[in-house]
Amino acid sequence: MIREEPLVLGIETSCDETGVGIVRGHTLLADAIASSVEQHARFGGVVPEVASRAHLEAMGPTVERALNEAGVTFNDIDAFAVTAGPGLPGALMVGVAAAKAYALSLGKPLYGVNHLAAHVCVDQLEHGPLPKPCVAMLVSGGHSSLLLVPDVAGDVRSLGSTVDDAAGEAFDKVARVLGLGFPGGPVIDRMAREGDPAAIAFPRGKYKDGTYDFSFSGLKTAVARWVEAKERAGEAVPVPDVAASFQEAVVDVLTQKALKVCKDNGVHDLLIGGGVAANSRLRALAAERCEAAGVRLRVPRPKLCTDNGAMVAALGSELVASGLAPSDLELPADSSLPIETVTLR
Repeated sequence: MIREEPLVLGIETSCDETGVGIVRGHTLLADAIASSVEQHARFGGVVPEVASRAHLEAMGPTVERALNEAGVTFNDIDAFAVTAGPGLPGALMVGVAAAKAYALSLGKPLYGVNHLAAHVCVDQLEHGPLPKPCVAMLVSGGHSSLLLVPDVAGDVRSLGSTVDDAAGEAFDKVARVLGLGFPGGPVIDRMAREGDPAAIAFPRGKYKDGTYDFSFSGLKTAVARWVEAKERAGEAVPVPDVAASFQEAVVDVLTQKALKVCKDNGVHDLLIGGGVAANSRLRALAAERCEAAGVRLRVPRPKLCTDNGAMVAALGSELVASGLAPSDLELPADSSLPIETVTLR
């Protein structure tokens, strides 16, 4: 029998992080991560085959590390949760196959969950139950999404998304243009602190077009052309100013759109998640604008913003507590799983 506060082990392998988290209720007991980012750095981006092989090698040791960190054994686990999508197909299959094996061998229920909904749910581990409803803005290398969340366990609605490059993807591409390496988000964040965010007037795509959608491809191209023009003229590229001006353009649009969703839907709680939510300027501008608009802001600590197993375990725990039936052991990995599907049956 599953306890009132179940002990849930979550597995995340949607991209280049092998994450294993263990949660009891809303309490985080372990958050073990094995990253393959260094293996992808020389290619300037994530290579799916490299990611899949890295997950295979890291899965067993990362699970064992999480169990040791939490001070529990496999027999103590009440349920397993795993990211079933969206993500890289091969990477997802590694995690799903491992979770199935653990659940089947131990006779425990398995929940295949949505990666994006897990990014929303992880905030409960830090700030307690989510307000119902709340607005969630998820920004990462693969997603820029605005969601209305009446109930993270079963009612998540997409209101806006990116029409081209996601915010994190734009950070990576601009970092490459500036010769800053991969991944681009952290290094641009650091470099921007030394620059002037008003130095260059980069465009704000879809800034006030009346929609909740994002577009960062034009901004990325504008940065590349500006840098190329400087180089052709034989002038030094002011990297800190470019980084700061680019970053300001991104976070300006993100926060403006997020608050528009809150205002239009009469919601007074905004949650920001995903890897780009670790960006210091996004966190600062969101706090400033939310305070001015009377909106309560929730942002997990940076480590919980990036992909991790804790967020998967948190959503699994929420599903168990909500009394939802577990997934079938034949559940697939779905690389294009829509956000409205919180859990696969």
